[in-house]
Amino acid sequence: MSDIDQLMRWFPDADATRTWGGPAFRYPFNRHSFAEDIHWGRMASFSLRSPAGELAAFGQLYERLDRINLARLAVSPALRGQGVGKRLVSMLMRVGAKMFTCTEFSLFVYRDNVAAARCYESMGFTVTDYPEQAALAEVCDYLTRPVANLESQNAS
Repeated sequence: MSDIDQLMRWFPDADATRTWGGPAFRYPFNRHSFAEDIHWGRMASFSLRSPAGELAAFGQLYERLDRINLARLAVSPALRGQGVGKRLVSMLMRVGAKMFTCTEFSLFVYRDNVAAARCYESMGFTVTDYPEQAALAEVCDYLTRPVANLESQNAS
């Protein structure tokens, strides 16, 4: 089964899809619309696998406003609360620091996604003012953290 097929199963309803993919992500989705909405093949996408080879986590990277933006971060529902999210974010930060020359990382998180926000804040991300007009400012926080000291931050 492909990563897209496994990933699609993680989002069983419109709210879960919106929280992960944002307000423009179509729901209900099919394989074609899902691949289009995650920009499959057009955006740097990364996966973590379980020892059995199953998709454990997924995330994407792109440059946005002179920052390395982490996007569409997701952990398999069966593995949540086990540190997989931190491993995913650490991996994406290491890869992103090699792919881009930016000095900061950024990401968006819905305010009601408390577990994700705690994960990001524990990794040195802090809530920052939006650098531009953002459609989701009333429901999302914008978090950033410096690329500098990446290895020492990941070790904690």
